[in-house]
Amino acid sequence: MVDGPGDDEGTAEGPARPSVESTAEDDARRAELAGSLPETDESTPLARQVAEDARRRIALSGRQLPRPARTRVLTVANQKGGVGKTTTTVNLAAALAQAGLQVLVLDGDPQGNASTALGVEHHAEVPGLYDVLVDEVPLEDVLQDCPDVPGLVCAPATIDLAGAEIELVSMVARETRLRSAVAGYLERCAARGDRAPDYVFVDCPPSLGLLTLNAFVCAEEVLIPIQCEYYALEGLSQLLKNIEMITRHLNPGLHVSSILLTMYDARTRLAAQVAEEVREHFPAQVLATTVPRSVRVSEAPSYGQTVMTYDPGSSGALSYLAAARELAERPLAAGGAGSSDEQQRRGAAPAMTSRTGMTR
Repeated sequence: MVDGPGDDEGTAEGPARPSVESTAEDDARRAELAGSLPETDESTPLARQVAEDARRRIALSGRQLPRPARTRVLTVANQKGGVGKTTTTVNLAAALAQAGLQVLVLDGDPQGNASTALGVEHHAEVPGLYDVLVDEVPLEDVLQDCPDVPGLVCAPATIDLAGAEIELVSMVARETRLRSAVAGYLERCAARGDRAPDYVFVDCPPSLGLLTLNAFVCAEEVLIPIQCEYYALEGLSQLLKNIEMITRHLNPGLHVSSILLTMYDARTRLAAQVAEEVREHFPAQVLATTVPRSVRVSEAPSYGQTVMTYDPGSSGALSYLAAARELAERPLAAGGAGSSDEQQRRGAAPAMTSRTGMTR
């Protein structure tokens, strides 16, 4: 992270933070409105779910989130594909931007799915992250505004990024190119008096090549989306071992700050067991919010949107809004808090034993 504005006064770069009194009044109004909803019980599960979503909507919609004292750079990573990395990246970014923060998304996956979801152009002729990594183009020269979410910008991934893995091999400082680009951009923002982004999210491909390595070296925090299924747990130990290796040799400040459980299906016992095991071993890193399986979340990218704008009242959008609030409001402890001290220091995953007695 880098130093950024942390005062309470409004500036040309952004609105003033709400005072403690106004925040308390807003909380009281929201609590009163939520309390006016009718009570439900187990006999009416559909009505209960509707009431719960309504209460979450009242509690979360339109709420301004606190700005961090300095820019937070998070890499969203998991070596396993299909766990919701890109979906988590774009929806958390959109939720934070809707809450009044400035957010930058770096699309480090050659597939360009994050660019698609944010509605920015990423065909072959468009300058993107490839140009930043290989040709050392300044980051600000490739940024595009997200058309649906003010305050959200993206460095797109083009098909050229697929070749960057090979081209970077022979280059000097190949592992630190993204870190240098981001640091230079933030320094130039400060020199010009521009508001620096409050959050930088780096979306990664499902591998541990040079693109992912650059993302890990660039960040101080790792956010790991974990699908609530057996195979997702199998890869977690290996992922944390890789993070430990990068911490030892390339980026001592890197740590797993957050774990988000995705594609949660409350109807299955397996999802509950996976969630229980992950929370048991990483009690402080795992966000309280779980993201359910949602058709609306899956549909949104086909319209060039995040679910935050496609269907802001859906259960998926409300879950990502709640996760964004947790991320912004939870205390940030370097190295993470929660598991044993040795595990925190090394970033290693403990052996996790399934309900059937298998060790992962």
